[in-house]
Amino acid sequence: MNYTTQKISIRGIALIRDLAKRTWPSTFKDILSPGQIEYMLNMMYSEEALKKQIEVLGHRFFIAKEYDKVLGFISCEERYEGDKTKIHKLYVLPETQGRGVGRVLIDCAKDVARKAGDHILSLNVNKYNPAIRFYEKIGFTTVAEEVIDIGKGYVMDDFVMECQI
Repeated sequence: MNYTTQKISIRGIALIRDLAKRTWPSTFKDILSPGQIEYMLNMMYSEEALKKQIEVLGHRFFIAKEYDKVLGFISCEERYEGDKTKIHKLYVLPETQGRGVGRVLIDCAKDVARKAGDHILSLNVNKYNPAIRFYEKIGFTTVAEEVIDIGKGYVMDDFVMECQI
């Protein structure tokens, strides 16, 4: 494993969009309807939405690479609700899952948090997403549940998980 992380700016939006389109269908095929997957991809990964996340909301995006091959991405926002860094997105290509890429991206978010003086990593995960086991294995615990109305009759039915840094 020779994984590295790299910060992505506005110029990397097309790469993030491509990775989302390559990870979402397999990640959510057994959890969400095809209509909800398409709706959420359009809502969260349009060029305009990603630009707003970076330029207005302060989300920072990083990719994980093995040599020149991009394997996944994470976005996080430091100083979220006081002393937390919120992970908004974490996706790894299906063919590379289980090889430590997710852990490298989490470590990247921990570095962002430490530099900001934050003491907690926080994330939302769908209640039926098998990634919950990964998060628990690396130290996250469930602290709440929330159902978020995202429009068009769709909701995000999530656990809120946190990890002390």
